[in-house]
Amino acid sequence: MSISRRRFLGWMGAAGAGFAAAGRAHAGSSPRGAANPETLGVLFDATRCIGCRKCEEACNRVNELPPPERPFHDLGVLEKRRRTDARTYTVVNRYTGIEGARGPVYRKIQCNHCLEPACASACFVRAFTKNADGSVTYDESVCVGCRYCMIACPFEIPAYEYDKAFTPRVMKCTFCHPRLVQGLLPGCVEICPAEALTFGRRRDLLRIARSRMAQSPGRYLDHIYGEFEMGGTTWLTISGVPFRAIGMREDLGTTPAPELTKGALGVVPVVAAMWPVLLTGIYAINRRRDRIAREEREAAVAAALARAEAEAKKKLAEALAKADKDKKAAVEREVKKALEEAARARTEAPAPASPEGGGETKSG
Repeated sequence: MSISRRRFLGWMGAAGAGFAAAGRAHAGSSPRGAANPETLGVLFDATRCIGCRKCEEACNRVNELPPPERPFHDLGVLEKRRRTDARTYTVVNRYTGIEGARGPVYRKIQCNHCLEPACASACFVRAFTKNADGSVTYDESVCVGCRYCMIACPFEIPAYEYDKAFTPRVMKCTFCHPRLVQGLLPGCVEICPAEALTFGRRRDLLRIARSRMAQSPGRYLDHIYGEFEMGGTTWLTISGVPFRAIGMREDLGTTPAPELTKGALGVVPVVAAMWPVLLTGIYAINRRRDRIAREEREAAVAAALARAEAEAKKKLAEALAKADKDKKAAVEREVKKALEEAARARTEAPAPASPEGGGETKSG
């Protein structure tokens, strides 16, 4: 049965509306770890952190990450602000000159493992999973490299391995999920010498935080960062200075990230699901147009390759010309230098002594 292009596109539009509704529903759904009363977490006390970078060292070791450019005992790196990247799951930054603070204040940065993570909601292949223990983990085997997780994360944590052309991954703190499964503490918590990190059930950590605030009201702000921000996080922070003063956003609100991202990112599954259907329909309607489009693409690729080859040859020629010019200049400099040294040697050489009486003295 033949169908017209208009009828086919009408069917696609009707189907797309249904897929869009399903996609938005998935994007806005709450992960199973959100309401789990046994969800684990970490309480970071910024008033106790001493900036020793031991947590960075432990994180690097337990996750088998590449060694840093500068050793962990080198505190000179604290002179500038850093952020996590594909080789570093956690960093400590130092903040100075804060009004009311008696000295520098340190803050540890890592994935906050949101109760309703935007990265998991935005990922249409479900490469991210919110686990019952509170961790948000990543499955590289299903990742397609769209990096919507990086766009969605309000804390700008997920990082991409841009230096790996064939097997790039999205990298971030795993909350030491493999260690939690074994009944072990996260590496950073285990090593912290100042007890700035407390691990436990999230509900217990909230009680601990409130207890510290009640016992030392002048020491802490009356706010637990992460209790409600973006719907809540498993990583909680208490501080004696404004959170914005230590680089933490105070404009996030309490709405879970999936609710904010579902409108734009929830339709990603629609695009992924509709492409095969759409292409198949167009092929059935007009095979010739596909062939022409393919030929045009091939011609465009060939033209692009030709331009790239021409540009490469041009750059090579310029590089060779520059190298030849530099070589000639170097030779001229060396010749000039040699001539100058020879002239200086002739000038500085002592004059030969004249024999007395004008004759030569012979020794017999």
